[in-house]
Amino acid sequence: MSIISEAIVPAAAGAASHAGASAPTQEWDVAPLADVMLEPLVRQTLREDLGRAGDLTSNLIIPAQATAKLRLAAREEGVLAGMDLARLAFALMDARIEFRPLLRDGARLRQGDVLATVEGPAREILSAERTALNFLGHLSGVASATARIADVIRPYGTRVTCTRKTLPGLRMVQKYAVRVGGGSNHRYGLDDAILIKDNHVAVAGGVKAAVERARRGAGHMVAIELEVDTLEQLKEGLEAGVNIVLLDNMPPDMLRAAVRMVNGRAVTEASGRVTPQAVKAIAQAGVDYIAIGAITHSVAVLDIGLDAVEAGDHA
Repeated sequence: MSIISEAIVPAAAGAASHAGASAPTQEWDVAPLADVMLEPLVRQTLREDLGRAGDLTSNLIIPAQATAKLRLAAREEGVLAGMDLARLAFALMDARIEFRPLLRDGARLRQGDVLATVEGPAREILSAERTALNFLGHLSGVASATARIADVIRPYGTRVTCTRKTLPGLRMVQKYAVRVGGGSNHRYGLDDAILIKDNHVAVAGGVKAAVERARRGAGHMVAIELEVDTLEQLKEGLEAGVNIVLLDNMPPDMLRAAVRMVNGRAVTEASGRVTPQAVKAIAQAGVDYIAIGAITHSVAVLDIGLDAVEAGDHA
């Protein structure tokens, strides 16, 4: 399946759109990433963990013929993401391992919820355990952090979007987790949109010159975004015909003035050291998007464990 850069997730069915309405709680229907896209990442991660001699602990302690049945369970509330990577971790380790999912990505988790059962050769399950849990915990952390912000700002018609501040090698799956959490994706790399920042403007000789050069060279499918931190720069950018304006480090009052100045002529995006505590006021200013790097580069892992199923337990 292909990745759509904006990946706008539909609003919740029946969700109120006027300011002040309660934010919905729901699972987001996000298309999964194809296995062929995920397998290289999972395979590389398993190889990194197995090193040069394999899992010494499991291979020395667990009999070769031993089998086990375990379950993946949430140890705290959050939003689930990364189930396909966990499934592939076990499948690539040993095709005999049976991974039975009980929940899907996007599920709102409560403490104790069982995500899946894992059954098969014990050595191989334990060898793949950390890779599976690392992906699940980190991506569920990204989805959960995104959802907490998305739920607050959704009533105001504002969307949370990620940035290119992603962990090396994980951009594809982190951006997927953002969508699972109800957010949208900014550009994937330097090659799929033009974002003119302050240094570009300084070297180009001004806003007008930078935008005009970008316009001359860009194809008709490439959007042009301009970062501004003053209303004067915003005026120049609008006169130059930019498609998107990134309103950088503007307080709410200035954001409201900027939104009035734009008046629908461009998409508005607020950014710059945005904290979860500030997002409601920023959304109330009327911007279309709030860009937050922290939802990918510094989220807390969601605590998910792999626990043995006790005798007589039918989970």
